[in-house]
Amino acid sequence: MEHIGLWAITAVAFVGLISITMLFLASRYKRCPSDKVLVVFGKVGDGQTARCIHGGGALIWPLIQDYQYLSLTPLTINIDLKNALSRQNIRINVPSTFTVGVSTQAEVMNNAAERLLGLSPEQIEAMAGEIIFGQLRLTVASLTIEQINQDRESFLEEIRKNVEPELNKIGLNLINVNITDITDESNYIGSIGKKAAAEAINRARIDVAEQEKIGAIGHAEAQREQHVQVAVTEAESAKGQKAAQADQRIYVQQQETLAAVGEAQSLMEKDIAVAKNLAEAEKGKKAAHADQRIFIHQREAEAVAGENQSKAAIVSSNAELSVREAAARQQAQVAQREAEVQIQLAEAKAERERLTASEVVREEIERRKMEIRAAADAEQVRLRARGDADAIIAKYEAEAEGLLKVLSAKAQGYEALVQSCAGDAKAAASLLMIEKIEQIVATQVEAIKNVKIDKVTVWDSGSGDSSSTANFLSNMIKSLPPLHEVAKMAGVQLPEYLGEMQSEPAKVAAVTTH
Repeated sequence: MEHIGLWAITAVAFVGLISITMLFLASRYKRCPSDKVLVVFGKVGDGQTARCIHGGGALIWPLIQDYQYLSLTPLTINIDLKNALSRQNIRINVPSTFTVGVSTQAEVMNNAAERLLGLSPEQIEAMAGEIIFGQLRLTVASLTIEQINQDRESFLEEIRKNVEPELNKIGLNLINVNITDITDESNYIGSIGKKAAAEAINRARIDVAEQEKIGAIGHAEAQREQHVQVAVTEAESAKGQKAAQADQRIYVQQQETLAAVGEAQSLMEKDIAVAKNLAEAEKGKKAAHADQRIFIHQREAEAVAGENQSKAAIVSSNAELSVREAAARQQAQVAQREAEVQIQLAEAKAERERLTASEVVREEIERRKMEIRAAADAEQVRLRARGDADAIIAKYEAEAEGLLKVLSAKAQGYEALVQSCAGDAKAAASLLMIEKIEQIVATQVEAIKNVKIDKVTVWDSGSGDSSSTANFLSNMIKSLPPLHEVAKMAGVQLPEYLGEMQSEPAKVAAVTTH
């Protein structure tokens, strides 16, 4: 029993020792929150002054180690930089706001543990503010006003590049930089803004004018295209109508020709049948029947001739109408065709008197074909003339449009010239006259440049007066009007710097006569 009691006491003591050890270790294990950095200092390793832990935890050994927390809450630091010299030696004010915090990078966290551990947020903010103030002034001194004001991204990048390494030395990280408003005492930045605004307004006006010009050009081109399309459509419509009329006339003539041929052929067959029956029934009356046949054929020939004459009159009337509508060339061709038709009609009339009914029908068919060809040729000539007329009209319209554009351009140029002279039309006319002075002088020089003075012979009255030669040269010079006289005739007063007219004409030196 005593042996069992001893084992029980030993077991209880062992369990108690283990429990006490676990409670001790649990009390010495420190967890690190996500918004803080656990700094373990003391005996942490060879060559190390502290060990920083972000997330997780660590066992803190008593006596040889201790711990503290560094807050990761960002600090907002207002930097009111005033009268900082820029690269152009212009003093500017740069109010800004910097957001900093303890870094979670290993090396930077060690710097924070060495330099910020135990400091209050106000002390950390003051230390960081001094560093930021100096580096911001240095950054402003390395840039021009234009770089600072116009390219904010580059300016902020330069600030970050200069400030962040210095903050890392004390364990801080630059989170954000905000520049509120940059001003200067000389209002240089305001002048830059006014200049940019004026340039933007000018560019906008130029763009508006350019777009209005493009719109006007597009409108004019659309109208011109509309007129051209309308003219082309009307021309095609007219051509289609005329072609339909020509087809109608040709079809009608063909049908009339077929009807006449069929009628003549039926008459011929009828006459032949009647003649055969009469010949079989009345063989004894050949002489009387022959006379009867001759009389019948003569009357039929006269009827056919009258019908042909009436049809020829219709064709002649149509040809005359075509002649009036066509040009002189059409009239000549139609007249030639009509003459050929008349000749052929006369020949057909002579032939019909001695030919049989079958020969009359054949000649009638040939005559109809010729009439159809003549009408087709006349219509072709008329259409060709209409096409030539349309081409001439299109040419004159194009020339008129080009002349209108030239005159419009000149009118715009003259209007711009008058506006540049503050609306003084007389001054604008003087400028145009001055541009032509060189051409006028060249023309005057051209008039007398080939006169060889040493070859001039002047015949005087024999009185011995030597002034005749001088008078000759003086009169010749006077025959060329001076520039002021030419300008005066044009109604323009030349400026004084081009000289003035003398009250008395200058005397011309005498030249020895030959």
